[in-house]
Amino acid sequence: MNQPTRGAAGAFRRRYGASPLHLLLTLACFALALYAGIRLLKGDTMGVVIWFVGAALLHDLVLLPAYSVTDRAAQALLGTAPAENGGRQRPSVNHLRVPAFIAGVLFLVWWPLILQQGGHYTASTGLSADGFLARWLLITAGLFLASAIVLLVRTWLRLRPERKATRARAQARKATK
Repeated sequence: MNQPTRGAAGAFRRRYGASPLHLLLTLACFALALYAGIRLLKGDTMGVVIWFVGAALLHDLVLLPAYSVTDRAAQALLGTAPAENGGRQRPSVNHLRVPAFIAGVLFLVWWPLILQQGGHYTASTGLSADGFLARWLLITAGLFLASAIVLLVRTWLRLRPERKATRARAQARKATK
């Protein structure tokens, strides 16, 4: 997508590194984040700041190394080398990543109820908070099962032409004997 860079827009693109639309959208995102931050900090400012700093530290110091090591272990288990080391990235590791990511997001959204710490849930909704752990585990198992089925079908479809070619070569060898 390298376009000739002429005129003022071309000079801007060379100097900034992207189009003026990119700069405009980036500034709009910062303005929206600033607005949301100001609205959010109207209440318990110190509590929100502590929550954000704690979340950033938890993610950067605990979660990022944990899921990086887990991903490397999954790649080693499946015999795939990381793409940055010159290895060929096989999509089979994505059949672990996607259901794990979805299950993780579901856990983050529902963790108080999954871990049975949603004391006000029953009082607020009139519904029972029992069974969230079992449902989350069933959904997670279903996600991994569906992903395994998709992987098996993809592998079967990919190998089918190779099997046909192997059978044809074997039949040709038998015919020449």
